[in-house]
Amino acid sequence: MSFVPLVPIGDTLGTLVDDRTAAEQRAALAVLEDRLRERRVEVHEGWGAAYIERVHKKQKLTARERLARVIDPGTRPFEVGTFVNYGDVFPGDQKSPGAGVVTAFAKIEGRWCMVIANDNTVASGAWWPRTPEKIERAQTMALRLRIPTVYLVDCSGLFLPEQSKSFPGALGAGHIFKMNSLLSAHGVPQIAGVFGDCIAGGGYMPIISDRVYMTEQAYMVIAGAALIKGAKSQKLTSLDIGGPEVHVQQSGCADVRVPDDVTLIECIRRDVARLPSSGADFYRGGLGPIDPRFGDGELAALLPSDHREAYDAKQVLARLCDQSLFWEVMPQVGDEMICGVGRVNGLYAGFVINRQGLVDDPEHPGKQRPSGILYRAGIAKISAFSRACNDDGIPLIWLQDISGFDIGTEAEAHGLLAYGSSLIYTNSTNTTPMFTVLLRKASGAGYYAMAGLPYDPIVQLSTSYARLSVMEGRTLAIAAYNTKLDDDFQILATDPAEREKIAAGMRDTEARIERDMDPFVAAKQMDTDEIVELGELRAYLGALVEMTYQNTGSRRIKNPRIWSMHDLAVLVGGPR
Repeated sequence: MSFVPLVPIGDTLGTLVDDRTAAEQRAALAVLEDRLRERRVEVHEGWGAAYIERVHKKQKLTARERLARVIDPGTRPFEVGTFVNYGDVFPGDQKSPGAGVVTAFAKIEGRWCMVIANDNTVASGAWWPRTPEKIERAQTMALRLRIPTVYLVDCSGLFLPEQSKSFPGALGAGHIFKMNSLLSAHGVPQIAGVFGDCIAGGGYMPIISDRVYMTEQAYMVIAGAALIKGAKSQKLTSLDIGGPEVHVQQSGCADVRVPDDVTLIECIRRDVARLPSSGADFYRGGLGPIDPRFGDGELAALLPSDHREAYDAKQVLARLCDQSLFWEVMPQVGDEMICGVGRVNGLYAGFVINRQGLVDDPEHPGKQRPSGILYRAGIAKISAFSRACNDDGIPLIWLQDISGFDIGTEAEAHGLLAYGSSLIYTNSTNTTPMFTVLLRKASGAGYYAMAGLPYDPIVQLSTSYARLSVMEGRTLAIAAYNTKLDDDFQILATDPAEREKIAAGMRDTEARIERDMDPFVAAKQMDTDEIVELGELRAYLGALVEMTYQNTGSRRIKNPRIWSMHDLAVLVGGPR
């Protein structure tokens, strides 16, 4: 069967929420997204205007100015890891906005690339705690997608006062060079531009790249002039030791010397243009991207800020998929889950999303049970769908708003542990590209089972509503103080002072957990890759899906005539 039965889904906003509710929900989200935009601007400024001016006085560009020049005109970068280290304070009362490095997907000469740029306004591009992990995470994304990697290097080496937190360990700074090697081993093009300081690890970072450019201000050294002066009493400049005269003309560690930043960026663009073009248009089959019938700007009015309130999950899909067309697969089973196929940016992608509200209980006819929870049929359904996407080479998007697994004697008797293990195995062994979005709740083992970050999606995005935790604050406080509570969760102690101590402890625990569920906490410690506005979610997903179709021959992509998805639909609900 070659026909993919995409059908219209979705309704106009006015039929879903009244004007007052829509306005209230927009206002609630606006507060959070204003905070997101303010903090994004704060990170983008690095150490501020004085340090930007210092870079300019050296006749150099800042990292974000270089990024803006290297991307195609009229396009935007899709940054990841913006809020790594956000709010952390290091020795000397210093901060490291974005961990001192910019990592972003960017379209260069029509090809999606991963750009990794040291922020030279933050301690001259030094590597702070989590900087290596952020760079390695970006390299891993590039490796998984097989997209070219561009390094804009301007790095003064480790931030030495905190070297114990970034030098050793399995993901310490040296692991960056292993990732350089793995990218090379898998044939992923790497292009490096060296714009200034490149000391120690910063000097090693570009070397394995296929092409290395240096400006006349740049140098690459294992040890800088100050260290050599101290160790060997030799008076040299770092340019004398490892400038372009040395590494282009003598050592061969770099390929080309150029006069300045602008020329180097033009050279990088020229090199990317020589690479194979994207296969995305081939896989579109002549179809271009078409906006949904219902704009993604309406998502702000649809999603309640209170995670306990329900909404129609299909309406979310209608505002993400091209033309609001969607093929729901296996709708006859597992009502609490919706899975199926739609186009994003003209390309096929699979979607899995948690239904919200109440659904019929197949185990108890005539009764209902809450959605946003994984039950036996729903787990089996999305596990089979995930395997089918993997078999057919369809990229898979997980949209999480989940409270966890079903619990209780009936759930255990139904073998939910085994069903959940099957889903976890499926998502752990899939090779098709997977992306995860935390819409609101991402709780307990449900977060894991639906391809949460520990199960290796290529990118995990969070909205400003996202709440990532084992369980909600009040529930966790009760669990933590369970031995001091009766069966109705009331405090057992009769002494007033002891009762107040327990009550205060429960309040403090609940408040701390609520603070920890802030998406900026997750982003700071790299438990999510990026926080995005609801209105830019479709753009992010469109870019990511297009990347999965760019590099032909790196993975199996079956044409729709031979999708196993068709067989699955017939076996579950088709003609007998």
